[in-house]
Amino acid sequence: METVTDITMWSMFANATILVKLVMFMLIGASIWCWSIIVDKTIQYRKARAAAEQFDHAFWSGEPLDQLFDQVGAAPRGAAEVIFAAGMTEWRRSHRQDGDLIAGAQARIDRSMDVAIAKEAAKLQKGLAVLATTGSVAPYVGLFGTVFGIMNAFIEIAQAQNTNLAVVAPGIAEALLATGLGLMAAIPAVIFYNKLSADADRIVAGYEAFADEFSTILSRQLDA
Repeated sequence: METVTDITMWSMFANATILVKLVMFMLIGASIWCWSIIVDKTIQYRKARAAAEQFDHAFWSGEPLDQLFDQVGAAPRGAAEVIFAAGMTEWRRSHRQDGDLIAGAQARIDRSMDVAIAKEAAKLQKGLAVLATTGSVAPYVGLFGTVFGIMNAFIEIAQAQNTNLAVVAPGIAEALLATGLGLMAAIPAVIFYNKLSADADRIVAGYEAFADEFSTILSRQLDA
């Protein structure tokens, strides 16, 4: 009577060696971590685009800048408002009590907005390094587990002194599971790193374009 070999995902994991199990746990954890970042960044970028579009309508509505700044207040809600507030704060600080402007106001306003953009860009890009690292390292971690798994499988084959496929297949399948998990973690990480990185660059480019337009408006007032 032939023995039915139980080859399921769970059985392959349960029968793997401690080292291979540790590798699998690491890869599963990395995959969960990456997906949490992907979901979080997708929501964050969607909110950032919506907030920028909403503020853009308010900015170009024709409302006076001082009045708009008073509405934004000290607690801006979106990145575009933060950049606008940084420029307006420096604009107001550059005025003397007699109404004249302190020399170098334009350069200070530009630097203030550049600092605000850099901070917002850092927030957008936070976590993307995890996706890049997982995408490049996970396949090798899975391969590391596979190597040890196959070594253990060959040792068991030598001890059993039987090269029958029913004896060889389970051990090799357990080892290859680690490679599969490595690819499962790496492929989405690489795909979404490229996508989210491009999305972040487009959002930051929008902030920079707004800062340039705002700086041009203030420059006209300075020249006037």
